[in-house]
Amino acid sequence: MNFHELVQSRYSVRDYESRAIPADALAKVLEAARLAPTAANRQPFRLIVVDTAKRKEELRGLYHRDWILRAPLLIFVCAVPGEAWVRQDGRNYALVDAAIVMDHLILAAADQGLQVGRDLAVTGFDDAPITDYLRPSLTSVRQPIAQAGEEAVRILLGLLHGETSSPMTSLLKPRLIVRDSTAPDAGQAER
Repeated sequence: MNFHELVQSRYSVRDYESRAIPADALAKVLEAARLAPTAANRQPFRLIVVDTAKRKEELRGLYHRDWILRAPLLIFVCAVPGEAWVRQDGRNYALVDAAIVMDHLILAAADQGLQVGRDLAVTGFDDAPITDYLRPSLTSVRQPIAQAGEEAVRILLGLLHGETSSPMTSLLKPRLIVRDSTAPDAGQAER
């Protein structure tokens, strides 16, 4: 299949099959992601591959709907801003690089006969505004950044005023924002 045929054959599906992903196909998909060009070749991303059958309980804790468990694999594309190239005007390219990685991953999956939304799910982290404009649009984990800042200030003020004697730990709950790169039940997407 040539590139134009590959692009024309790509589409989003909203129904997972329970078939196993061949190890050689997954390896080629992950290698294509690894080879994706990034600004200054910094490679500021991590790929996390989750076998849903082995992680059902943890995944239920992340998202309360069972459709997430139907994909044989979840692949999380995580940008690492601290490792990314930064322009002179301060723009960090981590999210652009992660989007390019995701694009390579999805095209490589299609080249291997895999379909995002049928055979595997691709999920991003930090829910950047660009995720809505990618094709397929990228399901993403949204961190409660404002709440994290407020909690940090509260803890710091407590330490400064002697209200607490040691650093504290707070757990903040992220939200899974479902888009086309995963396959929710009809009408179940959280926006």
